[in-house]
Amino acid sequence: SLTTGFSMRRRGRGTDHMTSILSAPWLVPTDGSFSREAFSNRPPAGAPDDKACKKRLKQEVKQLDELQRRLYADDRKSLLLVFQAMDAAGKDSTIRAVLRGVNPAGCQVSSFKQPSKEELDHDYLWRSVKRLPERGRIGVFNRSYYEEVLVVRVHPEYLGGQRLDLPDNMEAFWQARYRAIADHERHLAENGTVILKFWLNVSKEEQKQRFLSRLNEPEKHWKFSSGDLEERKLWDAYMDAYQQALAPTSKPWAPWYAIPADNKPYMRWQVARIVRKTLEGLDSQYPGVSSDDLAHFQAMRDQLNGE
Repeated sequence: SLTTGFSMRRRGRGTDHMTSILSAPWLVPTDGSFSREAFSNRPPAGAPDDKACKKRLKQEVKQLDELQRRLYADDRKSLLLVFQAMDAAGKDSTIRAVLRGVNPAGCQVSSFKQPSKEELDHDYLWRSVKRLPERGRIGVFNRSYYEEVLVVRVHPEYLGGQRLDLPDNMEAFWQARYRAIADHERHLAENGTVILKFWLNVSKEEQKQRFLSRLNEPEKHWKFSSGDLEERKLWDAYMDAYQQALAPTSKPWAPWYAIPADNKPYMRWQVARIVRKTLEGLDSQYPGVSSDDLAHFQAMRDQLNGE
């Protein structure tokens, strides 16, 4: 079922260093067959109500705390969480809700907005590579290098700032970017970074209601920009861009999950559950000590007790 349908399976050939891929209901197929229309914006029939989702989220967050401690102590793998979505889908609040119990020393969040002049003087992956999580840490990308095949595909004029020699066949250009991103993520996976990517799949109608909430509630005014409405006019172009980007880049070593985002409690619970199950699959352990070290510990214990 959509509330219990989680399982682990071996990742693809060439990625034996990674133990498994989480086969969840919202997993975007890793064979390129993704169809956006097949994924709902709403929780499935029979899903827990909001109160139950919030209770289950708390349980997941409690487990994430311990799993993050083991990841940090084990110091073999890092976890990268990538969040992409339309405006008002709930990226910020989901990151906050899922990671609220995690030790800040073991987690880092990076947001990627309009690139700076320095960033434009490098290739489009450069600025995100600098912010990748170290081994033992959880890194969060609130938007990411995927902006380069989402917003930039919708607004190809933004490529002017990158001063590239663009081909006549722009579709070939985008396909090359998808391949480069998939290869980049495979390189990261082969060197110890576990990657989970979440598309928070909000509907156009729900976005409208959340925009109205931002306009009607004074404490939310700061969240709203007139540019949000201009981008909303391009909804269909953005949906096509997500379709084109997710299909070729959901891979066994870096899967996408298309999470229903019209209901925030359900969305947050599902994200937390996928993260928790993935960390469990890593089987991170606290480092052990040798028998000589244990004997030394006893000597130090005796010394302290003898003071």
